[in-house]
Amino acid sequence: MAGERKPSYDITVIPGDGIGREIIPEMLRVVEATGVHVRWDQHEAGQYALGKSGNPLPEATLASLRRTGVGIKGPTGTPIGSGFRSVNVAMRQYLNLFACVRPVKYLPGVSSPLKNPEGIDYVIIRENTEDLYAGIEFERDKPVTRMLMQLLRKTTGKAIALDSAIAIKPISASASDRIVRYAFEHAKSAGRTKVTAVTKSNIMKFTDGLFLERFRQAATGYPGVEAQEMLVDNFNQQIQIWPQQFQVAVMPNLYGDIISDGAAATVGGLGVVPGANIGDTCALFEAVHGTAPDIAGKGVANPTAILLSAAMMLRHIGEKAAGDSLDDAVARLLADGSVRTGDLIPRNERGKAATTKEYTDAVISKL
Repeated sequence: MAGERKPSYDITVIPGDGIGREIIPEMLRVVEATGVHVRWDQHEAGQYALGKSGNPLPEATLASLRRTGVGIKGPTGTPIGSGFRSVNVAMRQYLNLFACVRPVKYLPGVSSPLKNPEGIDYVIIRENTEDLYAGIEFERDKPVTRMLMQLLRKTTGKAIALDSAIAIKPISASASDRIVRYAFEHAKSAGRTKVTAVTKSNIMKFTDGLFLERFRQAATGYPGVEAQEMLVDNFNQQIQIWPQQFQVAVMPNLYGDIISDGAAATVGGLGVVPGANIGDTCALFEAVHGTAPDIAGKGVANPTAILLSAAMMLRHIGEKAAGDSLDDAVARLLADGSVRTGDLIPRNERGKAATTKEYTDAVISKL
């Protein structure tokens, strides 16, 4: 209808750290170019937020996400081995973003280490709230750690070396039920016909065994979807040999983190894959690559991952046509190959690399 008012959306945006502060503004330009009207509520998280406010995850950021129910973020830095815990993990836990959704799709024109990457198109769904990432750890040589060791020795008969640190791996029936149902529903809504459960249940019989048990029970409610079971080491091999066999794969938290990054490598790396963290009341979309401090501030970062994440976000809020258009624009630009950032071309041709802005302009021209 002529003159019909388009809907508008409140969405939280978090630039993050490093190259996040360059690719997020480009993503905002692209979303605007799709014609979807968004009121962006910008907040901070990560090392930039720590330096600005003394808190890597300010309450105002969480409050904005709770209010809008939708957010998109750039990469955030996390110290290795010390300092504050991962902001990404904390956000998932505070907001109960129980499902990490990582599409793995080969886009023609992107270099892959596989001989035949054509047709790779599956989704990794990772439980996001428990497993070893629950963060229940006990430091070496602490009284509470020694008490735990004594309890474990008394109840299991197994001794742990006195100079050990200990981590707890909780896997619950309720969280397992929730994530495997999400995986089957995702497959059903996307017209996919197979879901693969990935565990190490032959060794972790009580934890991964419980996850697999709940998967088998959930599968009975989806007779039109094939339920496949695979051990994580075999799955890791299969995604390198014959990834085209998979459609949807669901797995516990730690395996999902490691496997999804390895899977990304088969289709060109973390710079060309999107990601989302979904809960019942909030969804947070993100570029899953790092902050790349070596190139931050130079205007040469690849915005592909955040643009594809924005496409996922647009479909999530009901703007399917805009999301599909953005996906298609990126795919056609990569297939064309005439405009690429430096990470997408051979080193000896880096002089021909496009800037972040030039690449974004080229995406917009194809919308």
